[in-house]
Amino acid sequence: MGQSDGAAGIGGDSTDLSAIQNFAGKYPRQLWWLFFSEMWERFSFYGMRGVLTYFMVNQLMMSETVANLQYGATQAFVYAFTFVGGLFADKILGFRRSLTWGGLLMIVGSLILAVDPKAYFFIGIAFNIVGTGFFKPNISSMVGSLYKDDDVRRDAGFSLFYSGINVGALLGGYLCVYLGKGYSWNLAFGLTAVVMAISVITFHFSQRHLGPIGLSPRHGQPNEAKTRWHDWATYLGSLAIIPVLVVMVSKTDFTDAFMYSIGPLTLLYLGYELIKCTPDERKKLAAAMVFILFSIIFWAFFEQAGGSLSLFAANNLDNSLLGLTLDPNGVNNSANSFFVILFSPLLGLLWVALALRNREPNTVVKFGLGFLFLAGAFWIFYATRFFANPRGVTSLNVFTSANLVITFGELCLSPIGLSIMTKLSPKRLQGVMMGMWFLASAYGQYAAGILGAGMSSPVPNATPMDKLLSYTAGYHQLAIYALIAGVVLIALAPLVRKLMGEVK
Repeated sequence: MGQSDGAAGIGGDSTDLSAIQNFAGKYPRQLWWLFFSEMWERFSFYGMRGVLTYFMVNQLMMSETVANLQYGATQAFVYAFTFVGGLFADKILGFRRSLTWGGLLMIVGSLILAVDPKAYFFIGIAFNIVGTGFFKPNISSMVGSLYKDDDVRRDAGFSLFYSGINVGALLGGYLCVYLGKGYSWNLAFGLTAVVMAISVITFHFSQRHLGPIGLSPRHGQPNEAKTRWHDWATYLGSLAIIPVLVVMVSKTDFTDAFMYSIGPLTLLYLGYELIKCTPDERKKLAAAMVFILFSIIFWAFFEQAGGSLSLFAANNLDNSLLGLTLDPNGVNNSANSFFVILFSPLLGLLWVALALRNREPNTVVKFGLGFLFLAGAFWIFYATRFFANPRGVTSLNVFTSANLVITFGELCLSPIGLSIMTKLSPKRLQGVMMGMWFLASAYGQYAAGILGAGMSSPVPNATPMDKLLSYTAGYHQLAIYALIAGVVLIALAPLVRKLMGEVK
């Protein structure tokens, strides 16, 4: 990790930035390397995310309420550390070293879980939290750097990149559940280590095609060698925080304190950076904050998939989908990704067709539409109660149709969100703002755990029917709140568009 950013090392610089950005066709060739690296990392991440709540209830013997809170805490730290990772990438390591270091930490975390997932659960999770923090925001920032600021192909590139995320999520989401429940949890976690290694190796051999993209901010400066210790201090500091994280993740009271403080501190830091910004930059950052704040609400609802909906799938769904016998947990973890892969290109073509007729909704309205689809999906989750048998077991077909609807909500928000953060952020703050986008996801995950815990049945030794009625009542409430949020956001569209200026 300590070698210089030379052509043979971590920062090979053999391609000129203008040559990368002036690519012919729809996508730059470098995007495909980043696509595959992200695909395998997301296999690892979503494979692990999809089994957490089920594993905690059935292997660590937690109650459903505690498991929901624990899930929210774990995922909150994952996304909170993406802000930290973005900050260290911007100021010290650069995107490339951050990504490589994060990948190595995730491999170690998965291997620890593969050895003994019960005994070393929180240790392995802590390694994965820190590793994801260094990996996730920085590969997204590199995708944005492949394009000039005014390149209209940027959204298409992020949509393709988002497809890579979902190919990995589809494979990992089902296979890890299948291996864990059907064969061995050691094998399931071991698989996440293998695919994470493939991700790191893929990125390592692709770096020579990235030119100056992702290099350390000190690259080529006279003091580069003298400040190398900053890198090593970052590596050692990230290792030193892991024992602290083990305690904080395992005790949700510590998570509460962390989440109550990290947001205000982040806003204070952004306020400091705003002093150095021009008035036009401040307006654009204000628009970015509107997207970030509404995304917290969106993810708090959407991320029930890894918490309450995971337990709902285990307790209340049959195993028949369109005549096929499938594990309902595996379907819950992978159906959304399958629909993203299937419909993302079609939705992209729809936006293009509407744009040619000057009728494409703007970014703010698309965000609002995302909430309306979210509301429809949770109404269908609620409606599953009307298809249940006397034992409280309901239709996997109806449940999966809700995942189809929620996918359109996600496609209206998430890939556009990644792109709009890079458009609205000054170059020197892109890593920080991408980190803030994921920090908003942290608060969404945190809220998702609290919401899921509140929806779990208060009845001791609850029957499947008790759980069905309790969770679906909660989903009905979420449908109403999502509808209200969507209407409010669409009403705010003219104001937010004014703040965005020339950014589309």
